[in-house]
Amino acid sequence: MTNRRDFLWQSGGGLGGVALSSLLGGEARGGGVLQEAHHRPKAKRVIQLFMAGAASHLDLFDYKPELVKRHGEKSDFGEHVEAFQNGLGPWKKPVWDFAPHGACGKLLGETVSPLGEVVDEMAFIHNMTGRTGVHSQATYLQATGFDRPGFPGMGSWVSYGLGSLNDNLPTFVVLPDHRGYASNGPKNWASAFLPTVHQGTIIRPGTSEPITHLFPHESAKYLTPQAEKDAGSLLGKLNRQYAEQRSGDSRLEARIQSYELAARMQLAAPEALDLSGEPDYIKSMYGLSSDGTKWPKEINWKEEADAFGRKCLSARRLLERGVKFVQIWSGNDNGFPRRNWDSHEDIEREHGPLSRGMAIGTAALIKDLKQRGMLEDTVILWTTEFGRMPSTQGSKGRDHNP
Repeated sequence: MTNRRDFLWQSGGGLGGVALSSLLGGEARGGGVLQEAHHRPKAKRVIQLFMAGAASHLDLFDYKPELVKRHGEKSDFGEHVEAFQNGLGPWKKPVWDFAPHGACGKLLGETVSPLGEVVDEMAFIHNMTGRTGVHSQATYLQATGFDRPGFPGMGSWVSYGLGSLNDNLPTFVVLPDHRGYASNGPKNWASAFLPTVHQGTIIRPGTSEPITHLFPHESAKYLTPQAEKDAGSLLGKLNRQYAEQRSGDSRLEARIQSYELAARMQLAAPEALDLSGEPDYIKSMYGLSSDGTKWPKEINWKEEADAFGRKCLSARRLLERGVKFVQIWSGNDNGFPRRNWDSHEDIEREHGPLSRGMAIGTAALIKDLKQRGMLEDTVILWTTEFGRMPSTQGSKGRDHNP
């Protein structure tokens, strides 16, 4: 008999497979290979929220009263535990107090209390385990369903299977952390052995150039719209001739299609990413600050709320315009001081701002989708590489816990 944990794993590498299978039951459109549905699906779109660095479940969502009672005592796991670093110190209680929220009474850490407004719309699974405590492998696992490179991201499968609802926007969009990529970088949303055209398209909301090289550089004033169009047509013709001599190379076909999509996106993307027309109460709900705000060097929750909220609001606008899969990242790869969830040294210092900003943006996204009638057919998937130890690393941090 299959238990729930095995079922989720066999559904495609964990929770991501559940979201993916819901979409892949849909009707093929826009050139997808899936021509016939086995059943009528409920989900039409997916947003994956990824906390890069491994968020601490114990301090956010998973209250352990026994850990509070035994705080400071010598840890004893009752079996051999392989620590990633020296993280087997005394038992450590949650950094933040927990309180019940919603009609369900779900206990949440104070730092993610904004999620209390929407907690009745959420499902928590607390009995999952992972295969690895290594960031790169675990990130692949959450992004592709496999703990090694060479497999397509979930969004790539959606693009391959279902095609596009909007010819002017990509099916699979990636909104990375505003400071840089997480472990593995673009390999997390690569198409691998699928045609290259199905890889994720990177967009950076709130920056001076959200989509790199979508428009000519401002110094190229000599390049008129008509000249750009003529150059694109000539390049497309040459590429097609070249491709006819080298059939079977998906990279060239992807490059051709990317140029064609880029031309169409010049009209569609700026409108989709323009948040200026959103009402002030919506911007405030998502935690957005005034444009041009100067942030301190220290990590702080208002900056995190602004960055994460902009991505969440942009994701909603992209979904409204036919994008099927949006991946939102919080946290970049390791550096010091840390700007990710890998809190070996100080949970409160690093998790505090990140978790507060994440909770504000996520709660706003859920409320906004619900009021627009989109939540009922949108899967929001919150993932991280693995959890963190119930024991201390140093005096303030926690080690990896797959």
